Order: sequence, then structure tokens, then C-alpha cells
Amino acid sequence: MYQTILTVLLVLFWCAPSNAIQQLPSQSIETCQVDAPYGFPQSSKSGVAICRHAYITYVDPVAKIPEWVVYTLTPVHAIGCIPRSNAFAADQSVPQITATPQDYAGTGYDKGHISPDSDNSFDQQAESESFLMTNMTPQLPGLNRQTWKYLESSIRDWVLQLNVPFTIYAGPIYGATDKRIGSGVVVPHAFYKIVINRSTGQTAGWVFPQAENLGSDLTKFRASIMQIEQLTGINFPFPQNATELAQNQMWPVDFGFFIAAKKAKCGANADD
Repeated sequence: MYQTILTVLLVLFWCAPSNAIQQLPSQSIETCQVDAPYGFPQSSKSGVAICRHAYITYVDPVAKIPEWVVYTLTPVHAIGCIPRSNAFAADQSVPQITATPQDYAGTGYDKGHISPDSDNSFDQQAESESFLMTNMTPQLPGLNRQTWKYLESSIRDWVLQLNVPFTIYAGPIYGATDKRIGSGVVVPHAFYKIVINRSTGQTAGWVFPQAENLGSDLTKFRASIMQIEQLTGINFPFPQNATELAQNQMWPVDFGFFIAAKKAKCGANADD
């Protein structure tokens, strides 16, 4: 018996992320208003709002995934030099409804960030909190690591090039008939993202199916705000000067500019 207990403890020790930091309680919603300058999305679903260092997540306790996440990315934070920790962890602030990393084991789905790790890598606490499971949804690898990631990288480039903050709404699209994994974590059938240029009020939205090999042409997945609200059942707040970009338009991307700026700032950590 003693040997069995010792073996279990050793396994837990070696499996625990060595670079995880102590989880902090959810902050007050007032503290997080800086990340949601136009207010919070409104949904008919009952959920739990959790305020983190760099984002707010609204968790559906039945689905065990966030219904929406909102955050604001500034030019100062668009380039972060904190290395990726991969410190996936259950959210201790909501022990009854949080998913766990084990829920995803052997399912073929990635633990897909809604607020990206690279958008939080400006600060050690923010980077670690980006790996809480209340910021994750099941995503196919070919979506999470390709098209979804391409949009994440594009947003950072837009923020840096235009030198203005962007507010971002993002999350899954799911329903009662979608499959579940692990302890009941819903696998969304699609995902959305909305960005707002805080300087001009220009907005753009995308909807991606839960599918792989979608390519890098983001204009194929542009969707109107009305369409996204209809698909999600969420009302998103916008500035008074909000105007939508045409469906075939986006801000120009210059990844060379971004990569050079990151190398200049981060040096050896530029590729992390």
C-alpha cells in the first residue's frame, strides 16, 4: 500500500507543470473593465464570469467551456517575451465546473486557447493564467495550430503596425447536439472572433467551422456581427463610432515587420 501511494505521488509530481505559478482568485469585475471598455457581452445562458489579469472569461457550467472571452490588446503588450509555459491547469476558482487537462487526453482535440498565450506573454502571471482550462475549448489540431493561429498572429500584427489597441471578443459556437469529451466538456461545432479597432471604431468578425486544413485566406471566413450574434445568441457591445469593414476587407498584414520588432525586443526568446 505504501509503495502504491508513493508511486501515485511521484506520478503527480512529475506530471505537474514545473513552470506553473500559484493561481490567484478571480479579480473584481470592476478591475477587468479595462479589458471590456464597451461593457460585457450579454447572453441568455447562465454562466460564471471570471476576471483574470489580462482577460475576462464567461464560463458555461453545463458545457464546461467559455461562452465568450473578452480582452484588449495594446501595442505595448502585442509583443511579449515570456516563454510559453504549457502550464495547462484546472481553474481552482470554479472547482465544480472547470474542465481539466485530463478531459482532453486521447480525444484527438487540442486544448485550444480563446485568449491566446502569445497575447498574454507580456507578464508571467498573465501568461500562466492563459493556460487555465476556463480559457480553453476543444479544437482540432489543424484548426488550432493553423487557421485560428493565423488570425491570432494577424491581430497582433495589426495592433503593432497600426499602433492602436484592439478589443477582441472570441469563443465557441455550440449546442445541445454537439458531442462531449471527458467529464462532459462540449466540443463546439464552430468558433467566432470579433475585433474592434479602438481608434477608428472599425470592426471585423469571423466564423470558423470545427474543421482542419482551412487555409490562410481569412476573408473566406468573414462574417457580419449580426450573423455572429444570431449564431451565438450573444449581444456584443460596441463603441458609438463602430463601423464594419466590408466582408472582403481586412487590415493589411506584414509579418516581417512584426518578426523584426519581436527579435529586437525579445532577442533569444523571439521564437518562443
